[in-house]
Order: sequence, then structure tokens, then C-alpha cells
Amino acid sequence: MQPVNPPPRLLMGPGPINADPRVLRAMSATLVGQYDAAMTAYMGETQSLYRQVFRTGNDATVLVDGTARAGIEAALVSLLEPGDRVLVLIFGRFGHLLTEIAARCGAEVHAVEAPWGAVVDPAEVERAVLRTRPKLVATVQGDTSTTMCQPLAEIGEICRRHDVLLYADVTASLGGNAFEMDGWGVDAATAGLQKCLAGPSGSAPLSLSSRAVDVIRGRSHVEAGIREDGDPERGVRIASNYFDLAMVLDYWGPRRLNHHTEATSMLYAAHECARILVEEGLDAAVARHRLHGQALLAGVEALGLVLFGDRRHRMHNVLAVEIPAGVDGEAVRSALLADYGIEIGTSFGPLRGRVWRIGTMGYNARRDAVLVTLAALEQVLRQAGCSPLAGAGVAAAREVYAG
Repeated sequence: MQPVNPPPRLLMGPGPINADPRVLRAMSATLVGQYDAAMTAYMGETQSLYRQVFRTGNDATVLVDGTARAGIEAALVSLLEPGDRVLVLIFGRFGHLLTEIAARCGAEVHAVEAPWGAVVDPAEVERAVLRTRPKLVATVQGDTSTTMCQPLAEIGEICRRHDVLLYADVTASLGGNAFEMDGWGVDAATAGLQKCLAGPSGSAPLSLSSRAVDVIRGRSHVEAGIREDGDPERGVRIASNYFDLAMVLDYWGPRRLNHHTEATSMLYAAHECARILVEEGLDAAVARHRLHGQALLAGVEALGLVLFGDRRHRMHNVLAVEIPAGVDGEAVRSALLADYGIEIGTSFGPLRGRVWRIGTMGYNARRDAVLVTLAALEQVLRQAGCSPLAGAGVAAAREVYAG
């Protein structure tokens, strides 16, 4: 057995990405006990930082220990009881994921769909809300499978007008695209670190409005081994113990009621991801992702590649381009990885083998990463039988940077 020694990689796909070295350094810090004053102070600081990241005043802003999907499942299993109606917006793979998780919660699931490469029309959402009268509307903001970014402000207004909760999975979009939790009326939002937050997968920031907390507190059941006299038992017990947000909120709240042992190194990572982002400024971070996304787009189009999807709703931090006819998409990806140490992505479902997905997010949303990727892509496209103009991709990106 050899020590873990991964090969050097520039991760320019749809995520994960290379973690910021400052985050990796934070993860190497010494462990402390979960009720050490230093640890509870870090927990409080992390909550404060993520309130700024989500742009919310929600007291219930915490971490769920696990990947981004852990946050999704915690939100849905805690908000949805068996038989509740939920309306899911589907415009890519991860809308289908929300549908599956909601169904596993025992919910009655309805959907409003848009073709892959488009977003859902808010007017369609309102018609579906009036038709199905759901308890919750659930959507992804940025779906990396199609690289589309769903506008949320109008959907938030619709949900408030009809007294419906709104949940958004912002894993792929938070930090690189505008997100206003309070301003847009989002009741529950979950994310992950491995995209624009520039960290590793393994911690899921989550924030809940007072409306969402009321629903979850209406299902509070404290474990028998730690229950105290006077602890209420309300409503239908949340189906998952680990993802029971009523208990997670007690763990992060003033009672510090034991639920699990906090993933200390991942809390350090999540804290540093948010600290770096807040230090840069949310608006500045979104502008940085926009700039490097525009440079990448100009470069791939100069190489003769065609953008997939509605460019009006393209995420800043990842784009999809159609694989040219006659080109083996996997061979190009393999050549980039083998010869240049650069990873780009393919896609799923109906887009598998049809598009490449190239990301500029988090620590990799920077000029050198974009230019090196374009230079390497030009070479492997030529090897694959294409005829890109020499230096065209890099030159087009440099023009964007020149302003």
C-alpha cells in the first residue's frame, strides 16, 4: 500500500473543482471536542458567515454533515410529510433528483417541466400551483446537467401569493450567480462546497426561513436517550434520524442538544469557504465568475464550438458546448486528462455524448486556468480532426479580459 498521492489535475468540469489552498490548510487544523468553547465559537461564526453568503437574516442557518445531496434530503424529509403535495420544477437531471427524493418522503409529487437547455416559465409554475395546491415548490437554481440557471424572484412572489413554501437547491450556483434568499422569498436553501464555494465535497450549508422552521418544529421529537421533562413531541415524526432538521437545529442552537459528532475538519472547510467569499464580497465573486465565464465562452466559440442551451439563462460558472459531428467526445476528454492534466465533463441522460461541460468556478475561476484550458482544448480538437484557427481561443478570451 502506498500513501495517497493523487496526480496533479486542473478540474475544469462542472464540479468538483480544485479546492482553494486556504481551505485545505484550514482542514489540517487540530481537532477539538464538539462542545469545546473553541468549537462552538467556530459553529457560531460559520452560521454568521453563511447568513451573509445566502443573503438572509435566518437564525436557522447551519451545516448538514454530508455532501450537497445530504442537505437536499434533510430539507425535503423534514418539510414533507407523507401525502403532502409538492410541485417540482424540472429542467435537467437534478430536478428529477428532487422528484425522486420527494417521492421517497411519501409526498404526492407533481412536476412542471421545460426542455433540457431551457428554464421553466414562471407563468407555467403559477398555473401548476393553482392546479395542484402544493405545500412546497422545489427547484434547482443552477442545474449543471444543462448549465441553465432558473430565475427565482418571480417564483418566490408566486409562492408567497399562494402561501406555498419555496425550496431551492443552490449547490451549483451559490457564490457564482446572484442569489437573494430573503429578497426572493426562498424558504429553504441548501448548497455544497465543491462548486463556486471553492472547497471539497462533504458539507452542506442550509438555511431556513421562519415559515420553514415552524413546519419543522411542528414535527419535533427528541430522542428517548436525551429527552428531558417537558420536551414536546409534535406531529408526524420526521422519517430520517440523521437528517431530522428539528434535532439538527437543537444541536446548533442554544441547547446544544446532542445529535451527532460534528465533522470538525469539514466545519473548518465550510467556515473558510464562507470567510474567503465574504472577504471577497458576494457581488465581486459573482462578477468574477461572470468575467471568466464570458472569456471561456468567447474562447470555445472562437475554436468553432457551438454553445448548447438558451444563452440568456446560462450559468456564469459552467457552460455546455456541442461535441462536433464525427468527434469522439470521450477520446477528447481522455486526451485532455492524459496529456494536460485537465478534466472537463460530459453530461447525463439525453445529453450524454452530445455535449462537453466546462466549468470556471470557485478557485478555478481565474484567468490562467481559462487560458490554459483553451490552449489545451485547441490541441486535442486538432488531434481529433477539427481545424480550429491557431491561437483563436486564447486570443478571444484575452480580448474579453482586455475589456
